[in-house]
Amino acid sequence: MKVEVGKIVNTHGIKGEVKVKSHSDFTDIRFQPGEVLEVEVNREMLELVVTSHRLHKGLHMLKFEGYTNINDIEHLKGHLLYQERDHEEIELDEHEFYYSDIIGCTVFVADEPIGRVVEIFETGANDVWVVKGEKEHLIPYIEDVVKTVDIEHRRIDITPMEGLLTE
Repeated sequence: MKVEVGKIVNTHGIKGEVKVKSHSDFTDIRFQPGEVLEVEVNREMLELVVTSHRLHKGLHMLKFEGYTNINDIEHLKGHLLYQERDHEEIELDEHEFYYSDIIGCTVFVADEPIGRVVEIFETGANDVWVVKGEKEHLIPYIEDVVKTVDIEHRRIDITPMEGLLTE
């Protein structure tokens, strides 16, 4: 099963490097040199082999085998990147989840739905879940807030800290 791991948001420089916004967990493994990513172009899946990875201003900077200048890579701007979900090096610990399992789950406060998780971003300290309903909420994935995660039923129960759900 393939999962979405990021989006090529722009090129960088003239040597074929791209800026990727991560939509994934475990980027330290998924974007390492030698890893195979796929991109759909004109209804055809192309394989991209990562040759270099670095972080720059919150984005992942990637280069791919066979793409050596901006003209080779320009047509991939705006496209999504995919990778096989079952990665042999990734073992989930208790309370760890694939981003693809969390995105789309409905978040509840005292059995009242407040919205769905539409995006996840890393802050360094913990992940933050962007929940969109009538309003948008930023929910930190910490034990004090997130009480239960039920992937099978696509349900997350939280107990918000004071001020978390106010504007």
